[in-house]
Amino acid sequence: MRARTRTARQAVVLAAVASLGAGLLAGCADDGDSGGSSSSDGGGSGKTKITLGLFGTAGFEESGLYKEYEKLHPDIDIQQTVVERNENYYPALINHLTTGSGLQDIQMVEVGNIAEIVETQSDKLLDLSKYGNKSDYLDWKWQQATTPEGQTIAVGTDIGPMAICYRKDLFEQAGLPTDRDEVGKLWTGSWDKFVDVGKQYKAKAPKDTTFLDSPGGLLQAILSGEKDRFYNASGDVIYKTNPAVKSAFDLTAQAAEDGLIGNQTQFQPAWDTTIANSKFAAMSCPPWMLGYIKGKSQPDAAGKWDIAQAPKSGNWGGSFLSVPKSGKNAEEAAKLAAWLTAPEQQAKLFGVQGSFPSTPAAYDSAEVKDAKNDMTGDAPIGTIFAEAAKNIPVQTIGPKDQIIQQGLTDNGVILVTQGKSAEEAWNTATKTIDNNLEK
Repeated sequence: MRARTRTARQAVVLAAVASLGAGLLAGCADDGDSGGSSSSDGGGSGKTKITLGLFGTAGFEESGLYKEYEKLHPDIDIQQTVVERNENYYPALINHLTTGSGLQDIQMVEVGNIAEIVETQSDKLLDLSKYGNKSDYLDWKWQQATTPEGQTIAVGTDIGPMAICYRKDLFEQAGLPTDRDEVGKLWTGSWDKFVDVGKQYKAKAPKDTTFLDSPGGLLQAILSGEKDRFYNASGDVIYKTNPAVKSAFDLTAQAAEDGLIGNQTQFQPAWDTTIANSKFAAMSCPPWMLGYIKGKSQPDAAGKWDIAQAPKSGNWGGSFLSVPKSGKNAEEAAKLAAWLTAPEQQAKLFGVQGSFPSTPAAYDSAEVKDAKNDMTGDAPIGTIFAEAAKNIPVQTIGPKDQIIQQGLTDNGVILVTQGKSAEEAWNTATKTIDNNLEK
């Protein structure tokens, strides 16, 4: 990808959600295979081979879904290639779509890229509305992959409903409540209240700890709940004139100036160390973050975390499956894509991988309702995330969302933790973003 964002990075380094099983929560696949698809498995069995190009770790193979589908369809052989990072996967995908070569039968698309795919590549992709059942999916998730003409060029896999993960032991030492319902009430409905809790934490904070992990995490969480962020419904870039964006930036910058936030960039080695060494008390926490926490924490951290509702519902992360028209097995690939993203399969993925379903019917399944995580003990994580998912706003996503988000975080609010003023950080961020948008 041109500029990395949290949604890009998280897909690559998420560690397993222990009690949900080993694995990660974002998409997966390697663009290194440019051989496209073929009508047989190459081994003389006569089976139809369906290939998937993924990034990160989607969990389809790890959860046994491929084997299950192959058992239901003995004439199908499923193979995948995996690229570790979406930032490496996505540029190759665009190149393959543009040239019409090197494509897999199914290609994963990250949510931050879906608007660009819909806008510029929809003619290269199969309309999946006749394969997937629209009523199974969250309306806004289905709409994100639908063209103005009504063609749905991808079906949704997971989503990233926002919550807040917090350390009960650090909250207790700072004199704050630890019960998840009471914690949630401290900041219900307002990110300003959330920052105020950070001030309370700082007043009695354990030595060498901050309330939050990073400025990027806070900014991402606030903006994830805004209907309009970087683009309006007409497709115009509005991030510089949108009061919601500037307000989120300023609140994050102020929290950084007040010493409530760590000075790290998320998903970098130094940030990983702050998790391992218990250097912060709370963080923005979509479902996949639980896997990251597990992977980077010391063993004795298990059960010390808990999870509460965020001040406002938002979405951070999620992917789609698309089917290129040029594939030799497009029809069979479309059937597989629809099956992999149906409620029953999404529920199984959450039970094993922690990828939260984009299909509400899955929320009543045992795999979701009874889900637990080693790090958060008895917290009903499936119920908490399901409640958040129901209130996520229908968000306008633009083709360069990831570039803008990246600029606001890694070229913006992070600078405040390094001594820059909020105004200096904003000016640097907007200059960087505008330069990148012109490329």
